[in-house]
Amino acid sequence: MRFGDVPALVAHQARPEDAAARGTVLLYHPLGKAKELHSEDLGLLADAGFLAIGIDAIAHGERRFPGGYGRFIANPLEALLEVVSATAAEVPALVDELVRRRWAIPGRIGIAGASLGGFVAYGAAISDRRIAAAVTIAASPRWGVDPRSPHRHPGRFHPLALLSITASDDALVPPAEVRALHGKLEPLYAATPERLRHVELPGESHWMSNAAWQRAREEAERWFDRFLVGEAGAPDDPVPAAARARSDGTGSG
Repeated sequence: MRFGDVPALVAHQARPEDAAARGTVLLYHPLGKAKELHSEDLGLLADAGFLAIGIDAIAHGERRFPGGYGRFIANPLEALLEVVSATAAEVPALVDELVRRRWAIPGRIGIAGASLGGFVAYGAAISDRRIAAAVTIAASPRWGVDPRSPHRHPGRFHPLALLSITASDDALVPPAEVRALHGKLEPLYAATPERLRHVELPGESHWMSNAAWQRAREEAERWFDRFLVGEAGAPDDPVPAAARARSDGTGSG
C-alpha cells in the first residue's frame, strides 16, 4: 500500500487502530534493499502487538528508477547521504497521514532501521517530536557536512528513548561516531539514563551473523515494549509528559 507517495508494507494482528494503541513502528531497510527484506521482522513486531510498517527509502524498492543505482557506484557516500536526508525529511508527512488514519498515536510511535535505514532513523527521530523511541543498527548519526546531521544537534535527542546497536568490527560504518554521540548525550540524559543505551556487539562486522541479528531484534522489541507501551500516556492523553516537555534546543556539536 501507499501513504501518499510513500510505498509501505504493513503488518498487524489486531485492527490497525487497535495495534496503534500499543505502538506503531516504522522500519527502514539498508542501502540497495527494499521494505520486503524486513518482512519477517515486521511479522515479529506484529506478533508482539505493534502496528509495524516497512518503508521503501527514496530511490529504493517501488521507488527505484532506471539507472538510479549508478549514482551509488559513482559517488557512493554522496548518494547515500542524499537518500538519507531526503527520506528522513518525508517522515513528518508520513506520520501526519498515520495519525489522521488513527494508525499512529503521538508518543507511541517508534522508528528503527539498519545501515542506511538507521541513518534515516537518527534524523527522523530528532525532527519529529511525536516519535518516542528509536533503534538504530549498524548506522551513524554523522551525515557528512550536512547541517542537518544528527550528530550536530545533541540537544534535540532528549527525552527520545534511543537505542544504538553497533558492531565492534564494522569497517563500513565504524562505531566510533555512535560512541561519540552517546558520550555527548550522557550528560543530557543524566536524570533519565534508562532512555539512552548503546550496545556494541563484539566480533561482528557490518554484515552481522544470524545470532547477532537475532539479538538486535530482541533488543529492539524490548526497547519498544518499554518505551512505547510501558511509558506511553493513556489513550485519551496520547502524548506522554516527557514528549510534551521536550526541549526546543538544537544544541551544538
